[in-house]
Formats: sequence, C-alpha cells, structure tokens
Amino acid sequence: MKVKILVAVHKNYRMPDDPLYLPIFVGKEIHPAVNHTFQGDNTGDNISAKNPHYNELTALYWGWKHLDVDALGLVHYRRYLTLGRSKDLSTILNQEQVEQLFQDADVILPKKRHYYIETNESHYLHVHEHAPLEITRQVLQKDYPEYVPAFEHVMKQTSAHYFNMMVMKKQPLDEYCSWLFAVLDKVEQQVDYSDYTPYEQRVFGFLSELLLDTWLGTHPEYKTVEVNRVFLEKQNWPLKIAKFLKRKVVGHGEH
Repeated sequence: MKVKILVAVHKNYRMPDDPLYLPIFVGKEIHPAVNHTFQGDNTGDNISAKNPHYNELTALYWGWKHLDVDALGLVHYRRYLTLGRSKDLSTILNQEQVEQLFQDADVILPKKRHYYIETNESHYLHVHEHAPLEITRQVLQKDYPEYVPAFEHVMKQTSAHYFNMMVMKKQPLDEYCSWLFAVLDKVEQQVDYSDYTPYEQRVFGFLSELLLDTWLGTHPEYKTVEVNRVFLEKQNWPLKIAKFLKRKVVGHGEH
C-alpha cells in the first residue's frame, strides 16, 4: 500500500527518518528566502499564498493535487499520530501500523479533544471572530443542505477531532478535499478578515477543524479508527488552562 503522511512545517525542525513521512514547507510562496531542504507547497496547482489563512491545509491541498498514493495523511512538525504515548519520533505511526489499521477502517484520526464544560460552538465563539462560523453555517444551508444536520450536531458536541490531522484512503480523501476546499472557497468570498489579528486571520484553518467531523458525520460509509496524538514538546498546562478560562470571560483574542 502506497501511503504518504505529510508533515506541515514552517521552519527548520527535526523530521522523521521514516520515508512514510514527507515534510512540506507551508507558505513557501510567501517565504521564498527561508533556507530549508523541505518540499515546498508552492509547486504546480497550489494555494501556498493562502497559508496565513489556511494554515496546514496548504500542505494537504498540495499533497492531494500532486501525490499518486493509496492513502494520504497530514500531521504537524510537533504533533504526530501514534499507537503509544512516548514523545519520540521513533514511536510514531509507521507503514506496518497504518496498513494494519486500514484493514478495518478508511480513515485514521487522532482521539477527540474534549472541552467538557462547553460545546464546540461556544468554544469557537469564545476564541475566534464570530462572523466566519455563521457564514459557514449559511453556506452549508444554501449549497450543501445534506451536511447541515451533521454540522449542527458537531456544534452541540463538547469534543471533536481537532488539528486537521488524519490519514485517509484515496477515495474518501478525494471526496473530502473536493468538498472541504469548495466550502472554504465559498466562505472566503464572504469573509472580510482584513482587520483581524494575524492569529484570527488563520480563520479557514480553524473552520476546517469543525468541518472534518461534519463531513465524516455525513458519510458513515467510511469507517474511522482513533489513535493517540502526541505533542513532542513540553506544554505549560497551568498557562493553557488560565488562557482557556480567560477567553471564557473576556472573549476571543490572540493566544
């Protein structure tokens, strides 16, 4: 089985030695002078120039358009999928494990991120500008009504598959990417993010985190399996929790 897992990266950083992984320098079109040895996301059919607004999705778009594979995945330079819990590149998913997981599934996902005390919608509204989420809802209602029930279900849930991380077999990947980028294009045409902070201008990457579960919820014919998600660096949990609670009080902002 021919599989590639893209590693979205925007600076020089240690990468897996496993040929299963392909580092993609995101936003290469707007950062041509950065010295690195990674494949850029700006060759052929690409949306590299949109990286400040689409985040790691510019890597996914490039891989979708350029790689002839049986399955394609996306992870981050500090976040990986694994069957274990060790913060070690030697323990992340390998080819044998991916093939084993695909015997009973079509999509490999990280375990859901839980918010417990608030829904996905309330969390989004506490953290981000409100208009893009409502515009997304309107786009789905107008052009993709069959996805509205799943979208509203995701909005009411207190957990979701965040981070735009997944590995998908070719058919669901083609269908998902065709739908996702079409939806985001329609939303982008209606969102004025010119006055947003640099963080908030990453709006379409944020929206897509909720659209993944929306798409999966509308396509039960594709079976999913969850694995662990590991962050390679130490996290300051007291600070993260403090910021989380602050956003609930004062609203969205850069963090």
